[in-house]
Amino acid sequence: MEFDNNIEYLRLAFWHIILTAGPILGVALAIGLLIGILQAATSINEMTLSFVPKLLLVLMTIGLLSGFMMTQLTDYFAFIFEEIAAIN
Repeated sequence: MEFDNNIEYLRLAFWHIILTAGPILGVALAIGLLIGILQAATSINEMTLSFVPKLLLVLMTIGLLSGFMMTQLTDYFAFIFEEIAAIN
């Protein structure tokens, strides 16, 4: 196994991390920013106002994208296991 192959496997792993975690983090960021702007505009400093909607929307996003995320992860691990089997 050469150094370039290792770098390619790491690049592929990071890309799959971005693909699986990116949408959930993006939704959490967008909702947090929207609620933060709303709180700043209305001077409401309630902690649960930002936590509860973010929690609900992140859970809904996980529910909606779980099939896509599992497909991406299973394809990636199948590829990695095939590469490990090809070493012998």
